[in-house]
Amino acid sequence: MKKIVIAPDSFKESFSAMEAATAIEKGFKEVFPEADYIKIPMADGGEGTVESLAEALRGELRHVTVTGPLGTPVEAVYALSKEEGVAVIEMASASGLHHVPLDQRNPLITTTYGTGELIADALKEGAKRIILGLGGSSTNDGGAGMAQALGIRLLDSNGQDLEYGGGSLHTLATIKTERLHPLLSAASIEVASDVDNPLLGENGATAIYGPQKGATTPEIREKLERGLTHYAAVVERQLGIDICHTPGAGAAGGLGAGLLAFLNPRLASGITLVLELTDFETKVKGADLVITGEGRLDHQSIFGKTPIGVAKAAKKTGVPVIAVAGQLGKEYQVIFKHGIDAAYSLVPGAVPLEDAMTNGLVYLEELARNIAVTWKLGNKE
Repeated sequence: MKKIVIAPDSFKESFSAMEAATAIEKGFKEVFPEADYIKIPMADGGEGTVESLAEALRGELRHVTVTGPLGTPVEAVYALSKEEGVAVIEMASASGLHHVPLDQRNPLITTTYGTGELIADALKEGAKRIILGLGGSSTNDGGAGMAQALGIRLLDSNGQDLEYGGGSLHTLATIKTERLHPLLSAASIEVASDVDNPLLGENGATAIYGPQKGATTPEIREKLERGLTHYAAVVERQLGIDICHTPGAGAAGGLGAGLLAFLNPRLASGITLVLELTDFETKVKGADLVITGEGRLDHQSIFGKTPIGVAKAAKKTGVPVIAVAGQLGKEYQVIFKHGIDAAYSLVPGAVPLEDAMTNGLVYLEELARNIAVTWKLGNKE
């Protein structure tokens, strides 16, 4: 009997990783109805990480009202496995760009405070291991809001707490850590991210990601960069921690840097953590085929994206890997040097974007069926 492992990421803005896995399974079952199918929803630290790991850890989804990026309440959700003592948090659930209307995007004022509140809630619920996915941020505050929510005092020269947002960081004078959440000392923080940008400079948080968050003018970006530069200098002077040069410090508007400054996390590739927690390498042993995928595959996919992580893990035991994508982009062929044997676009032709988004699961199921037939023809016993 064939053993087929289905391990896609979500197809952003279209359908979840589990929905994708189910559609692929349906298509394959038309050709291999008796096969043993193992669905493992994947993620790389961004959207879908909570959903993927909630199932793997046999956890529950916990809904919490927290402070949103604009300082108003938002509903956020994270995965909690009380049995394992593990919480999985996506910072975007509390502090993501989707919480901020396009005409209100302004990283001078948006805050990661709600992300800190999610961490605090997880600690209260007994989590000893917190996995924090970075991605989809609306903020550029260096994780200052997160730190404040966990008891860190960030004071200006008048002894007043800093206001929310990256626009106030240049006024930081004193950091007080005495009130840091007491349960953090007994917990481990692991950061899942596919971003290795430094905090500052031409490849830093502000320059690369600021414009999509509302830093649309040179003046705004200069103020944000100046604030992060000053913030990093105060952290190094008062805490003795260099947050400027560590790869990943610039993730999520510098939230990576704030975590380094205050929580001593383990920084890891998002897909590496997800593969570890889902016990992927054990589940893939003895498989005849692995199918992975995400919304787009191109020349950038080799830098920490889900399909490549899945492919490399599968190749350790010599299992062939097929990838499916909403779109095969520029120079996608480079993926064939990184463990993927074949790649397919799920749309049947030149279809409008709205059609592709609406009917993506139907197209994916049809594509999976066609791949299964081709695979069967090539594997006649």
